[in-house]
Amino acid sequence: MLSDILRERKCFKLICGAENVDEVEVERLVTLYSLAGCTLFDLSPNVNIIDAARRGLKKSGITENRYLCVSVGTKGDSHISKAKIDKSSCVKCGMCEKVCPQNTIYGSEEGYNVEPSRCIGCRKCFTICPQGCIEMEYKIQDYEKLLPPVFAKGIDCIEFHISTDDEDEIFTKWKYLRQHFDGDFSICINRAKCSDEVILNRLKRMIDGLNPYEITIQADGIPMSGGIDSYNATLQAIAMADFIEKSNLPVNILISGGTNSKSTELAKLCQVNINGISMGSYARKIVNEFIKRKDFFDNPQIFNSALNLAKNLVEVSLENLV
Repeated sequence: MLSDILRERKCFKLICGAENVDEVEVERLVTLYSLAGCTLFDLSPNVNIIDAARRGLKKSGITENRYLCVSVGTKGDSHISKAKIDKSSCVKCGMCEKVCPQNTIYGSEEGYNVEPSRCIGCRKCFTICPQGCIEMEYKIQDYEKLLPPVFAKGIDCIEFHISTDDEDEIFTKWKYLRQHFDGDFSICINRAKCSDEVILNRLKRMIDGLNPYEITIQADGIPMSGGIDSYNATLQAIAMADFIEKSNLPVNILISGGTNSKSTELAKLCQVNINGISMGSYARKIVNEFIKRKDFFDNPQIFNSALNLAKNLVEVSLENLV
């Protein structure tokens, strides 16, 4: 069970992207990282993506101790946003294309475009654009329409992103999730819009009445910032986990947001006790050149090169947890 993996501190979660609806990429990532030892896969709440992930598990030949999670959010959450380029003001400098970790931006005669299926809302293009011609469009998720087909797929976990200042929205959606889903729950939160006092009070209210360690808190450092493999890049994730641990809440703790190959080592050095690691940008980045090849599944050399990278990452991340 997922609860056992968390209790034993053996959880490596691959974040495929809450807005990543590229079925080919997700199937390949899940196949690869399942073989590498990943136990939990975070997906878009999309039935086609869930099917793609299940195909990936089937191709890996490993379905035992492999779990699927979908991420949902609140308005203004960067995880459920997409970049949009105003081509009328685009000067075709190409800076957005260079920084995009998903290879989702491409040029044309009219200017640059975004392929929505692969955009994960990381804001890197938005930040770097010298013309200011990129905006982020935030989705509003209607859980009553979005989630029943997802629940019917038999997923194992829901991750609820609550980094917003709208308490009413949070607790309305939390009530819906608790009433309609009987699997595991993860709550993802960071300090972007909330003080420590607000975070602590909110989490206490959310877990009130639940069994100890029934909930996992994903301590989010700087969301979607894990493209750099350094101690500094993962520092905020460890600091957030340290805050959650010292709050003495009866919860499991995962780290995310800037996580990389050095994250669990830094947690260990700082004596921050965590139950696992969630990794998206960096885990996808190191295998990206192989994942996007048409012969990914058919060329053993290509596939095994990617597998070795993924396996080393999972192993080095988990060895510092126990």
